[in-house]
Amino acid sequence: MVGEQAYNYLSLFFFENAKFQYWQPLTHMFMHGDERHLIFNMLGLFFLGPMVESGLGPKRFLILYLSCGFFASFAQLSITQGAVLGASGATYGVLAAFATMFPNMQLMLLFPPIPIKAKYMALGLIVIGLYSGMSGAQAGIAHFAHIGGALLGFILIKYWKMDNLR
Repeated sequence: MVGEQAYNYLSLFFFENAKFQYWQPLTHMFMHGDERHLIFNMLGLFFLGPMVESGLGPKRFLILYLSCGFFASFAQLSITQGAVLGASGATYGVLAAFATMFPNMQLMLLFPPIPIKAKYMALGLIVIGLYSGMSGAQAGIAHFAHIGGALLGFILIKYWKMDNLR
């Protein structure tokens, strides 16, 4: 678990919060609440990131990743005025980019281990996140950040005309 001092210093707080600092829109994307949070984000980037970066190139990939992280945190903070930390919004942006670029590529679910097309996996995770955010299920998870990151990832791929590569 992240120490309280690091949490207060590096997480992104709503701009009217006394704990808000100008560096937090960047630093919050590079810390995580616990090991599980870090592992799932890194697995997503490890498996999906290389193909997205290969298709976009390193500059556009960096723009995608950071833009989705920023947009995700602001999407979450526009709905809940607490604090945000983690790379999940940026990772969901990469997931949506992957699913938009390679919609019919087969991915393997972890639990249960069954193959599923990228477009269905991404859509399913977004629907689960939307339901969880609207219902209040899984408190403490920034569901609207996930949705915001995925939305911007999708929009950027469409804007760059990089959709349906395979």
